[in-house]
Amino acid sequence: MRLTRSGPIVLVSALLLLTSCSGHGSHSTNAAAPTTTVAGAVPATAADIDFARGMLAHHQQAIEMADLALAARSGASAAVLDLASRIKAAQGPEIDEMKQWFVSWGQPTVIADHDGHDMGSMDGMMSDGEMKKLASATGDAFDQLWLTMMIEHHQGAVTEATKVKTTGSDPRVLALADEIVATQQREITEMQALLGN
Repeated sequence: MRLTRSGPIVLVSALLLLTSCSGHGSHSTNAAAPTTTVAGAVPATAADIDFARGMLAHHQQAIEMADLALAARSGASAAVLDLASRIKAAQGPEIDEMKQWFVSWGQPTVIADHDGHDMGSMDGMMSDGEMKKLASATGDAFDQLWLTMMIEHHQGAVTEATKVKTTGSDPRVLALADEIVATQQREITEMQALLGN
């Protein structure tokens, strides 16, 4: 009786072991592959993925800078408040869009809760010290510092977007890159005018 019942148990255990091993091997293969291998996923190059991860962090910092301007304590001018509102309104939905790319690619999203290494690797990212300095400024000093930092931030985004247009392959990435170049270059010109440059 015991022999009869142990057969199915052994078989089930063996199947579970094989399934576990198979899943582990598949995961390792996916991690090493240059493109995604998840069923139904949109193929993406390493350039597409790296750009999206970096730009997620980049956009998040831009929104953080916009929020500092929009906070009452900043004493920001009407022109800076208007620009900060527009930046936040444009880049928030782009963050949501990029997060969906990772789902379609079958890739994990690595963003702000990372150790910060990837965040700082993209052109135009502000350091913690620079962000603290901005947060402590008020009035005209805030405006000057915010505009100067946001110009540098935007210039970094334009550089990265221009770069991925020659290395990326996902049409969504290329379309967003075009949008970033066009929109942020216009805003750079606007901010330079506000600074009197």
